[in-house]
Amino acid sequence: MHRRSLLLAAAALPLANLPALAAAQETIRIMKSPSCGCCTAWADRLAAAGMETEVREVADDQLWQMKEHLGITGDLASCHTALAGAYVIEGHVPAEDIQRLLAERPDALGLTVPGMPLGSPGMEMGDAREAFDTLLIKADGSTEVFASHS
Repeated sequence: MHRRSLLLAAAALPLANLPALAAAQETIRIMKSPSCGCCTAWADRLAAAGMETEVREVADDQLWQMKEHLGITGDLASCHTALAGAYVIEGHVPAEDIQRLLAERPDALGLTVPGMPLGSPGMEMGDAREAFDTLLIKADGSTEVFASHS
């Protein structure tokens, strides 16, 4: 019986990583202004974390229309907007937060890091860092802290 339990556990091991594997294979579709270098740097950080990215440059007015259409209000906004499956990813959200979102699949609109905090992915300036929170945007537009970064 012990051998059988061991074999069943070994067979199930690859299945334990399915949510992480699905998150890693989700294409992150990024919409950004053509003049924004930090957005490109953020996409590079996601790619370095093993995420597939697709970057599309759009005019600023189209980008803001897209944000509004997706439910991103001015207080939640940053410089770029992305889609990861059915979720909106606004601003310099760390790759690990996106991977966690895609693994947990909460009932939410998505994630945001409002503004452009110094030291967030794509906003690195040497050793200078600001503490920031990644916020979960709920379906009703309210937010809660999803992850804190110091």
